[in-house]
Amino acid sequence: MDFQYVVGRNPVLEILKADREIEKLYVLNGDLQGSINKIIGIARDRNIIIQQVDKNKLDSLSEGNAHQGVVALVTSYGYVDLDDILNKAKEKEQQPFIVILDGIEDPHNLGSIIRTAECAGVHGIIIPKRRSAVVNQTVYKSSAGAVEHMLVAKVNNIVNTIEELKQKGLWIYGADMTGNDYYKTSLDGGVALVIGNEGKGISRLVKEKCDVLVKIPMLGKVSSLNASNAASILIYEVVRQNYG
Repeated sequence: MDFQYVVGRNPVLEILKADREIEKLYVLNGDLQGSINKIIGIARDRNIIIQQVDKNKLDSLSEGNAHQGVVALVTSYGYVDLDDILNKAKEKEQQPFIVILDGIEDPHNLGSIIRTAECAGVHGIIIPKRRSAVVNQTVYKSSAGAVEHMLVAKVNNIVNTIEELKQKGLWIYGADMTGNDYYKTSLDGGVALVIGNEGKGISRLVKEKCDVLVKIPMLGKVSSLNASNAASILIYEVVRQNYG
């Protein structure tokens, strides 16, 4: 069984709320205050091993992320299949809403997008198995633990996955500066929203498979938004049109 470290109070708290096996909880020696006491209380109720350690130990486990005095050793994140995401929408009696990330490489961006997606009720995220950030400690931290409540599928080929989604009745919208203004575009019904690589955008083959390309107008001197900021705007436009 594979394990990974999750750091920070909110991510660890979300792990504790979920049904994930926690091997051990590392907490900072000393006067513990605030939410850390809630974390320790839940861990004790679940008979999780709690080990008090010094700051150097936590620093070594947290890989540069802010641990806030707590690190959990947990079973590795479990990816899902595409059908699991579609079934989640069906169970909720909603049109599928999926975000496809075509080569997002920065785990901070991946975590931020997952956080927004979870808040917005997105049913699942799709990432490629190669040339992509994966769910790791940084993603847990930057998503504030939201990844624990989000279905993420890793697929061999984004183009083939888009074809499969089309066959299931979804419309594919790609974020690209050659597209139509997003707020002038109908984004209702079953939607898969494609966000491209931080520097290169959507790959050529993926772009060709999209039904519609949409853009966020740039009215200032900077020519583009961070990938996670662009994703947030487009995700909530889908929410507005479908649930507003």
